[in-house]
Amino acid sequence: MSENGVDPLRAKPVSAVDSVNGAIVVRLAGELDLYNAHEVRDALADAADTRPERIVVDLSQVEFIDSTALGVLIEARTKLANRRAFLLASPGIETRRALEISGLDRHFGIHESVDDAVAARV
Repeated sequence: MSENGVDPLRAKPVSAVDSVNGAIVVRLAGELDLYNAHEVRDALADAADTRPERIVVDLSQVEFIDSTALGVLIEARTKLANRRAFLLASPGIETRRALEISGLDRHFGIHESVDDAVAARV
């Protein structure tokens, strides 16, 4: 751990935030858990504050997600007037499994790619 309490060996949980065809794409990476959930929460809240047509959460670089981070996704989804406009994209095997085990795969629009999520009907 560094002096500021950040583990320099862990990837930043929010690797980028982009605008793509009216959508805000929040790209997450590494391990998403209790220790960095606040960073994910802040990025998603900032995205929702801009009132985008949709928010796409790119999960392609996520290696692990715990229940705290899953809760952050649920919370962020409630910040949009159209909750169907909060979309998940490119979950890896472990992330998809966490979504399925928690039952959240039935509540989120999950797409194979960011492009698919950006083009999806909401």
